Amino acid sequence: MEKNSVDVSLLTSYHCIGYYSGWIYCSFGRRYGMVIDDQNATTISAGIDGGQPWRRSFGDNIVYSDWRKDNYYRTLKKLIPSASRIAIEMDHISLEEYNRLKENFPHVSFVDVSKPAMTMRLIKSNEEINLITKGARIADIGGVACSQAIKAGIPEHEIALASTQAMVREIAQSFPFVELMDTWTWFQSGQNTDGAHNPVTNRTVQPGDILSLNCFPMIFGYYTALERTLFCEYASDVHLDIWEKNCHVHRHGLSLIKPGVRCCDIAAELNELYRSWGLLSYRSFGYGHSFGVLSHYYGREAAVELREDVDTVLEPGMVVSMEPMLTIPPHIEGAGGYREHDILVVNENGTTNITGFPFGPEYNIIT
Repeated sequence: MEKNSVDVSLLTSYHCIGYYSGWIYCSFGRRYGMVIDDQNATTISAGIDGGQPWRRSFGDNIVYSDWRKDNYYRTLKKLIPSASRIAIEMDHISLEEYNRLKENFPHVSFVDVSKPAMTMRLIKSNEEINLITKGARIADIGGVACSQAIKAGIPEHEIALASTQAMVREIAQSFPFVELMDTWTWFQSGQNTDGAHNPVTNRTVQPGDILSLNCFPMIFGYYTALERTLFCEYASDVHLDIWEKNCHVHRHGLSLIKPGVRCCDIAAELNELYRSWGLLSYRSFGYGHSFGVLSHYYGREAAVELREDVDTVLEPGMVVSMEPMLTIPPHIEGAGGYREHDILVVNENGTTNITGFPFGPEYNIIT
């Protein structure tokens, strides 16, 4: 802030408020914020949240009520009595909110803090790495529960519930105090596997189905993941061939992640493998991403994604995934979505893979 002549930062996103204060808010149509100046850090919360924001926050907390219109902005003006430059998250606030801020602070220049705030989140502390490592262990537990629940005739939602319950219980047992919120499982079967974020349905699993296991424990706002391709009872020769090729890409991708390597170079090299088999057109998204305070509905550390358009150099302290995915459309033999996913901690000498659940046909044809 001092370097950029910023008097005050106003954070508004789930991920930034969660990262810098320790509290994950629940918006429900209300406004929330965190005001940071050279002396204080103060979260702003609605009365409906009671004392929870204060208990969880690093700094102070002010609660505003709904008894008068625009009490949120009155609180902001109380916390920011004078400023010439205020930093805001321009990738998060709406146009309406931006206009309201300009109305309430007519003589202020607003600058964007979203990218600098994200950059600070990219290098994890030892404490963060320890928490993410515990999350990866718990994701493995969810994977075991999920695979044990798989059986022909069982609906997707019942299999997903078994996984989620196992993870929530393990989170509760693993920490002296923890907020049990937002842990979830996506489990898809057959054509439902074609998207990485497709919702769970009540479709029943059939023999020979391609399956997609996706376990996501959430601990204090930190997201970890385990994703695996599986089959129910058997896999056709065509499915096996595609699956094994995707596993080969996954293994090679794991070997490419190391300090000093650019994200785009990893993507380019893996593209060549898919291209050699005529499969590149079926690749559906980037090869991996950063981990930290993020979720399926908030947060992203877009500066570290293993994509062709990201030239960030990997550094020790970063935590990234390797997760190649192919989507073969329904009219082609071997149809379905194939995806493997491991989490790696980048260190001075290479990486540490903190995912333990095995992948590939040898382990994940469930009979």
